[in-house]
Amino acid sequence: MTYDVVIVGGGQGGASAAVLLRQLGFAGSIAIIGREQEAPYERPPLSKEYMLGQKSFDRLLIRPADYWADHHIDLLLGCEAVTLDPAERQVRLRDGRSIGYGDLIWAAGGDPRPMNCPGSDLRGIHAVRDRAHIDAILSELPDVERVAIVGGGYIGLEAAAALRAMDKEVTLLEVLPRVLARVAGPQLSAFFEREHRAQGVDLRTGTGVTAFEGHGRLEGLRLTDESLVPAQLAIVGIGIIPAVGPLLAAGAEGHNGVEVDEHCRTSLPHVYAIGDCAAHANPFADGTVIRVESVQNANDQATCAVKAIMGESHPYCATPWFWSNQYDLRLQTVGISATHDQTVLRGDPTTRSFSVAYLKDGRIIALDCVNQVKDYVQGRKLVEAGVHIAVEDLADASRQLKSLSLA
Repeated sequence: MTYDVVIVGGGQGGASAAVLLRQLGFAGSIAIIGREQEAPYERPPLSKEYMLGQKSFDRLLIRPADYWADHHIDLLLGCEAVTLDPAERQVRLRDGRSIGYGDLIWAAGGDPRPMNCPGSDLRGIHAVRDRAHIDAILSELPDVERVAIVGGGYIGLEAAAALRAMDKEVTLLEVLPRVLARVAGPQLSAFFEREHRAQGVDLRTGTGVTAFEGHGRLEGLRLTDESLVPAQLAIVGIGIIPAVGPLLAAGAEGHNGVEVDEHCRTSLPHVYAIGDCAAHANPFADGTVIRVESVQNANDQATCAVKAIMGESHPYCATPWFWSNQYDLRLQTVGISATHDQTVLRGDPTTRSFSVAYLKDGRIIALDCVNQVKDYVQGRKLVEAGVHIAVEDLADASRQLKSLSLA
């Protein structure tokens, strides 16, 4: 069987690409190859509203169940692409079938990075990546009092907040000196550490796990300081491994992900890659080749790839943005702060409503906004413009960002 466009991956990016093709009038055949049995759905709510029972699964669907057939988009669910033949333009599935393509969009995302230590195969150890992961956690929680979370990134912190809302005893372990160390500055890290501890989370930084212990099922985690944390369930959130093996094996350039150009094209002809698995030179990171793991990036790269396929190529230059909900805190981020050389605090963190601005060479490159929607909305324009603003003006929280003059 051959399709004009084959999309590998039924997540946000893959679904967005298929929807946009039809919206722009693409009349050719389209297929989405997805490893899960589910129709495309939103994943960010899994560790938040879905885990807490605030959203049923049907409310997570990106489109109603009948949308795909109504728009002549074939869903090949429960299928995994294992090899790629770029010369023949064919994708081989694990079940032995070969699917031909005119153009291929690889939107396979990534797989949870596992813990490589003794006991990691015990029952009760989970990841947070898809519906099955969350359903497995929820099925065990009624018999669980103590939960250990390994990893102090967004996933770990969101899971900790959800589990505390369920009145579980939670220990969160981060091997680095602070939580969110890879994505935010020390001020924001310190704020969230205080908040989680105030909510009853036993949060430990600079602490690693050397082994999971138990007899068939998890009973505790042995730490680098040789202490034991009792737990009947553990959630491991230490990042993902980009799902690009078939692309790299077929000769595509890449290492930590597959590399794409400004139009989301890989080095293989007629093969595009988008979303978490695509490494690109991001203009908001000084052109550094990075992967951006966000719904925004998946959606905007889907748009970029689709327009290139339809002959309307435009370089990818979308503004990165992210969000995280923890307790009654809404964190909104715009820009990429990794290369900053200065931070400016706007407001008082003790009020639980403040922002942190990140500068490089005096130019504002990113903002973290906690319960500060105005700063996020107005600051986005400043980040996009890359303007220089006087530090004393930026630090004055009584002044709206849109009113600030250039330094």
